Amino acid sequence: MRTLRFDGWIAGIGTASGARVVLGHWPRSPFGPFSDVMVEEADGHRLLLAPTRETADFVAGTYVFDEVRVVPVEVRVAGHRHWTVTAPPLHLRFGTGRRNLPGLALRAVPGGLAARPGWIALWDRPARLLLGARTHGSARTGRHQWYGARDLHPVTSATVTYEGHDLGALAPVDPPVRFGTGSTPRRPCLVRITTTVAVGRDRQDRSTTGAAS
Repeated sequence: MRTLRFDGWIAGIGTASGARVVLGHWPRSPFGPFSDVMVEEADGHRLLLAPTRETADFVAGTYVFDEVRVVPVEVRVAGHRHWTVTAPPLHLRFGTGRRNLPGLALRAVPGGLAARPGWIALWDRPARLLLGARTHGSARTGRHQWYGARDLHPVTSATVTYEGHDLGALAPVDPPVRFGTGSTPRRPCLVRITTTVAVGRDRQDRSTTGAAS
């Protein structure tokens, strides 16, 4: 097995229409900087929007989707709190508030420790009880993931349009999204995170051919 590390942010957002959106924004990854968007519609249809075939294949090899589209994914951040995401046919704007108690607790853990699989596994049960989210688990094609959360801000406002339709007001991520073994916290939030993915050597070599290191 080999490990790949992705350092960035994950935002989980629910809407009044029942659709849920998960943004992954990765300034540092084995593929270079990129962002991807996962959408689960109210009827359960799971869609991945990724910027290149390479990143789409890797994410779809880790999570489960009913449809995968390669589209431009643009993320702009103003003042660290105002995010704009464009990934046709989806457009998302959201704002975050001051970090709350979970965020303060995560910030207190040294970054190097927070990303270690042993530490992450230790916090799996408390995270499930307190946040409704897992910290590690098995993924597709024999992969395993560890989510090392390092900060958390509540999402306080969001506007989501999909295929030209407004998806309604900000709401809890409920029911949980079904892209993999875990979900984002039920309360909409933006999490600073280091994700480690263990993959088979042959799969990893094929998935990252030509990727930035």
